[in-house]
Amino acid sequence: MEAQPPALLSAPRMLTLVGSILVSLSSGTNYIYSAYAPQLGARLFLSHTQLNVIGLAGNVGVYLSGPAWGRVVDTKGPRIPLISAFACLLIGYLGIRGIYDNGAGTAISFMHLIILIACTFITGLAGNAGLAVAVNTTAKSFPETSRGTITGLVLSGFGLSAFFFATVASITFPGDTSALLLVLGLGAAMPMLLGLVIVRQIPLPPPSTTLGIEGGLRGHEGYHPIPSGDAALFIHENDSNTSLLDPTELVHEAPNYHVPESSTAVELVSDRIISRGSSARRSASRARPVHDGPNVYGKQLWLTPDFYLIFVIMALLSGTGLMYINNVGSISQALYAKGNPNYDELEASRWQAAQVSTLSVCNFAGRILIGLIADLIRIRLRLPRAYCFCIVSTLFVVSQLSAISINDVAHLWKATALLGLAYGGLFGIAPTIIIDWFGLSHLSENWGYVSLSPLVGGNIFSLLFGRNLDSHASDDDTGTHSSLPLARRGGLPSEHQCFDGRDCYVSSLYVTVTACLIALVLSVWAGMRDQRKTAEAKREAVWDAED
Repeated sequence: MEAQPPALLSAPRMLTLVGSILVSLSSGTNYIYSAYAPQLGARLFLSHTQLNVIGLAGNVGVYLSGPAWGRVVDTKGPRIPLISAFACLLIGYLGIRGIYDNGAGTAISFMHLIILIACTFITGLAGNAGLAVAVNTTAKSFPETSRGTITGLVLSGFGLSAFFFATVASITFPGDTSALLLVLGLGAAMPMLLGLVIVRQIPLPPPSTTLGIEGGLRGHEGYHPIPSGDAALFIHENDSNTSLLDPTELVHEAPNYHVPESSTAVELVSDRIISRGSSARRSASRARPVHDGPNVYGKQLWLTPDFYLIFVIMALLSGTGLMYINNVGSISQALYAKGNPNYDELEASRWQAAQVSTLSVCNFAGRILIGLIADLIRIRLRLPRAYCFCIVSTLFVVSQLSAISINDVAHLWKATALLGLAYGGLFGIAPTIIIDWFGLSHLSENWGYVSLSPLVGGNIFSLLFGRNLDSHASDDDTGTHSSLPLARRGGLPSEHQCFDGRDCYVSSLYVTVTACLIALVLSVWAGMRDQRKTAEAKREAVWDAED
């Protein structure tokens, strides 16, 4: 007899979930960059633009490798990505630490700058490898009804990574940047080895169990992902609860399955012939297994308008988030230095660390909350999860407006918390919407292509922010902005530091507010578009049933 898959709350499934969260926790170390970037710049005499280029290298590693890692995970499983992540984390962070330790008091050479960028890049490669494994494995190990919550839980570990490692380093090695880099190298790499043992896909239970979570067959009906043009084919069946069919129907099911072309978005259902004239009904136990919606990937994905819609929304919002995340340390230093004749480098570092911790915790919370909200919207309100983009976009707009209005570093946590919730929510809901729109079979590959979007927004906004800071720092050299002795300022070298508070960066925030407002409009359109297409799919199902 063939072995039955483990139950939904079985030990193997829970162990996979815990292992995926640990792998995800070790994959988000790029978010801690702001915790050591100013110190790295001070020790190696780097400008803000150079620091942003180094930080962007990690982001490029994360997002540029997405399609490749996605294909590997989909076709080869988790082993290769996890081993690669282990090696890349060790080499990357220990390489950065070596350059930092050997660069005291001397300007960094061009070759060392290239090596520094390369080391940061491969830590990004490791982050995406681990995250692709964690998300893919859990998405295929839990049913659709709880997928938003489970995916958000796994992704929350990615957001909490900066807080976790920064806290460990501050408790064990307070104020020691070199030790922080060592903790990142060793502490992030080891869970990848653990993942080799415990992270594996667990087959789902029989359909009746899966449907029972949502209240039986009745709870499963009524929702279908967005079809894209004629690249969508939905073949629906009606259960014993439906009122659309005459009670005298008899359904004869052929043993084979109808499988359309690979480029077509499909639900796999049994071919069936419906005849009238019998009082028999098909019972709930005859419910057929259903493939999770469409199956759009490869060339067909690039021909789908919905792909470009989510790509643009992600580019605008994630670009805003990456700009803030990579520069929140410099923002806090600029605010702390404004009008402060008793600048204390240690105190400035504490404010800097507080922002990184606040951002990380709220990033974590945002990924969990958006998963719960998404499932509530989907199951209780019967609305598409795409409406969650509206919530996320609104949070981004409010966070940027808040940052513009803040003049005191003591209040910066408000903007940081809002940005963290928004950024976590964005990356918590995006994979679930990708499943809804394009299907589960090629989740990692499709998510990899969508993950290219932060490269666009992140590069534009972060480089704009860095150049803006450098231009104000150059003005400070002329003495036009600060009458305080630069020698007493600490932090970055005086020629690369701006001490004018919000004036150092506020023009960059006006740009991101505009970008987030555009994303909000597109998010409303995405939700309405999804809802309209779902309604059209329902009508087509009714027509098919009547035929």
